[in-house]
This record gives sequence, structure tokens and C-alpha cells, in this order.
Amino acid sequence: MTSRALGVLEAFDVDHPRLTLSEIAARSGTPLTTAHRLLAELTSWGALARRADGRYEIGRRLWDLGLLAPVQAELRQVASPFLLDVHTATRDTVHLAVRDGLHALYVDRVSGRESVPVVSQVGSRLPLHAVGVGKVLLAAAPPEVVEQALQALERQTRHTVVDPVRLGRELAEVRRSGSARTSEEMSLGAASVAVPVTVELTDGRSPVAAALGIVVPTHRAERDLPRLVPVLQVAARGIGRALARTEEFRSAAT
Repeated sequence: MTSRALGVLEAFDVDHPRLTLSEIAARSGTPLTTAHRLLAELTSWGALARRADGRYEIGRRLWDLGLLAPVQAELRQVASPFLLDVHTATRDTVHLAVRDGLHALYVDRVSGRESVPVVSQVGSRLPLHAVGVGKVLLAAAPPEVVEQALQALERQTRHTVVDPVRLGRELAEVRRSGSARTSEEMSLGAASVAVPVTVELTDGRSPVAAALGIVVPTHRAERDLPRLVPVLQVAARGIGRALARTEEFRSAAT
């Protein structure tokens, strides 16, 4: 029953935040009667909430539990002031992401009324190869992860790089220059630049803990993205130094 309950919860994602009973049963492969019983239990506990129109959505209790995850609590707490500083200086959307398999998991975002609309939200997962923060994370990933990603490239827009050779060259340039750029590869009208958040450990290692990026309208890309790299790098160094002082990160890195 635990696996079936988890399967019901997995029916929800960024593209399907609200679902009917029949949709949940179909997406989770659960018999309708079983899904109905599980939904009642999950709703009673607070994992799901039932809307006035009869559809279900993730409940507050799961959100509260999710905030306890180290990637949410520790990293967001440390990085939040730096993201706010970058947004205050630029008025553009600022992202912080970590690698989750072949996806960039967005753990924090700061945006405003002047920011270009983007598809990413806190908690969303986007393909590594199609977003700036994702390319930074992929460039720092183990060789086997890079190879797996190069064999699974999917087009998100007509501008998405899906040629493994070309993407391989881009990743090499990311490692050389320390930054990644995209233009309308995930969302039309949006361009991005991102840098790694590197943590200097006492044993001499410098793992990439996250990626910090900013999104601007494409008509500003050529003018603004180059000058935004130093801004991001200053913030990324601040985040990296703060992370190096946290007990949770030191323990996870050992």
C-alpha cells in the first residue's frame, strides 16, 4: 500500500499540479476504487487537498515536510540573501539549482514584476541540457552522467541543442570559462547565464554544490549577459564560502 500511495503522489508534477480522481488513477496505474480510497486517506492526513471543483493538489503537509530536506533548508537558507542581492541589482529572475539525475532541480528563485516570465518554479525539474544552470551542473557531473545525458537529448524549443557533439563542445567551454549561456532553449523569449557554486573544502577538494543563474529577455542577451557573469560569480563565491562553514554540507561532502 505504501508503494501505491507513493505512486498516487507521483502522478502530480509541474505540468499536472491539479488532477481529478480518474486522471490520478490513470497516471498512477491504480484501479479507480483503490485510488479513491488512497485519496481519501492522503487528503485526511494532509498530503493532498481537494479543491472546490473536485480536483486534487499537493497539500500543505507535504510542503512542510519538504522544507525539512537539507537541499531545501540548508542551501536555501545560506543562499537566499545572495539571490536577493543579485535580484535587487538586476531586477531579473535569479535561480539556484542542484543536479537531480539528468535534471536541474530548482531550490530557490527570486523574481519581480519586471522579470521575464519563465517556466521554472521552486521544486521544478528541467532538463540539464536546456537551461543555463543545468549546463553548469552537467559540465561538473561525472563522465557517466554526461554520457547518459548526451544520449537522451530532447528538444524543448526549436533552439534547444540536441546534437551531442555540439553540446559536448559547449560543456568543454563551460569548464574552461566558468559560465554557461542559453538562448530560447527552454522558453522562447528568454536567455540565461549561469555559474557554478563551488565549495573549497579543507581536504583540497572543490565540489560544485549548485548553480546560480539569471534569466533576461532575449533582446537584452548580447548586451547584458556578459556583464552579469561577474555579478553572479561574486554571489556564487559568497554562497560557497557560507556553505563551507555549515556542518550539514561538510558532513554530506565527506
